Amino acid sequence: MTDEQLLRYSRHLLLDDIGVAGQQRLLAAHALVIGAGGLGSPLALYLGSAGVGRITIVDDDDVDATNLQRQIAHDRSRLGLPKAESAAQTLRRINPDPQLRAIVRRADAALLDELVAEADVVLDGCDNYATRQLVNAACVRHRRPLVSGAAIGFDGQLAVFDLRSDDSPCYACVFPPEARVQDAACATMGVFAPLVGIIGSMQAAQALLLLAGCGQPLASRLLMLDARTMGVDTLRLSRRAACSVCGDPLPAPPAAYHLRDPS
Repeated sequence: MTDEQLLRYSRHLLLDDIGVAGQQRLLAAHALVIGAGGLGSPLALYLGSAGVGRITIVDDDDVDATNLQRQIAHDRSRLGLPKAESAAQTLRRINPDPQLRAIVRRADAALLDELVAEADVVLDGCDNYATRQLVNAACVRHRRPLVSGAAIGFDGQLAVFDLRSDDSPCYACVFPPEARVQDAACATMGVFAPLVGIIGSMQAAQALLLLAGCGQPLASRLLMLDARTMGVDTLRLSRRAACSVCGDPLPAPPAAYHLRDPS
């Protein structure tokens, strides 16, 4: 690390669980962020400020005035700009270290197959059930850890699916793709602004633990938060042998209620 980096990341270096070795792992890591809205904003900002070396942000939407109540990566000067590019601009102003790639495209199966294979961790902050299933399927194929978050109204969810492990459940074990699920949109249901910041920050924290190789990430557990009371419930998740995505046999390693993230 350079002298500037030693200063910038000094508070991480003081942590025994991270230290120089952990910070160097972060600097060498590649995080893929799906969605640059309510969840994607805080999680991308914390990944960038913490020094994750490469960050790819995927979002096909543009910034509009209704986003500014909660999507903290954007401001009034960015109205009409693609969210992925706006988030990348904000990250560059915070920290020049990360290599940033903004992709203004919908995250379809072909794009995800390419991008997930290149990533060390995938963070899902997207706004619809179908895309979540595509993200999960790509993570299963490429055995990449997936950090999934969702929020609507006052209710938030967070889960980590460490698909590097043979006994890990995947997102589809909990929310089967064949289930009929109606997306809940903030345009009709509303969303408590700080909630997306809480869940998105927790997603970033989980990703940093995975990348730095420290702590005890929320693997195979689902955390549910009620922001009205700050009540937290945690459920342990199990892999389903009959899962249509990760069920037996598992892919070989390569060389419910659904909450919608308000975007």
